[in-house]
Amino acid sequence: MSQTDADRVLSALERYAETGQGDVKPLRGMNNVRRLRHGDYRVFFVVNRVEHRIEVASVRHRREAYR
Repeated sequence: MSQTDADRVLSALERYAETGQGDVKPLRGMNNVRRLRHGDYRVFFVVNRVEHRIEVASVRHRREAYR
């Protein structure tokens, strides 16, 4: 992943954390795991509401994300 792509993905994740906006969906069959789609990348994460933080599990290119 290029630095530019990494910056854009991080910006999208920060925007979701602050406003709840973004292309985010819960993943079926995976308890509390969500997917943020941004361009060609997918961010898989869990929202920890008790500690008020987002725990990122992985960031993958879309062609590798669901394998």
